[in-house]
Amino acid sequence: MDQHLVRLSKEMSRALRHTPWLYELELDPEGWVPVEELIDGIQGRRDHRQKISLADFERIQEQSDKRRFELKDGRIRALYGHSVPARMVKEPGIPPAVLYHGTTPAVLDIIRAGGLKPMRRQYVHLSTDVPTATQVARRKGVPVILEIMAQEAHASGLKFYRGNELVWLADFVPPEYIKNPESK
Repeated sequence: MDQHLVRLSKEMSRALRHTPWLYELELDPEGWVPVEELIDGIQGRRDHRQKISLADFERIQEQSDKRRFELKDGRIRALYGHSVPARMVKEPGIPPAVLYHGTTPAVLDIIRAGGLKPMRRQYVHLSTDVPTATQVARRKGVPVILEIMAQEAHASGLKFYRGNELVWLADFVPPEYIKNPESK
């Protein structure tokens, strides 16, 4: 992805996941905003006046290795990673048997004792495969990959929500559903 699109993708994340008010956006309960409002909000905050368009958003979606945004019927939203105060409404789903969570050795004992919590985000982020979990955790140092017994947790009443084809979300994962991790 070229640098213009990388910068725009990061700005879209800030606008749709973290600080929509800085872009004069009002997210609906599912996180949607009209595409034109996002374009206007981003254009209004840019120092340079390089025009952006729906085609830029579509290229970001096509070229991204992670599907972070969804475009539909003239609206756009971030699929996961929200830290805005209002909780995004997600539809519960039946997760795969096992999901993965990348973390670091520094927090392993805390997770073993208290489970996985969303921390500054609205949901715990879980990956459908080890490479995705490793990629997420790599930003934080040497990754440790946790195995989450997702179907077992779901059968006991825990809710899971689909973020996209690589990411599932949960409100919380108690320690009893986290397998002893191995360093990867």
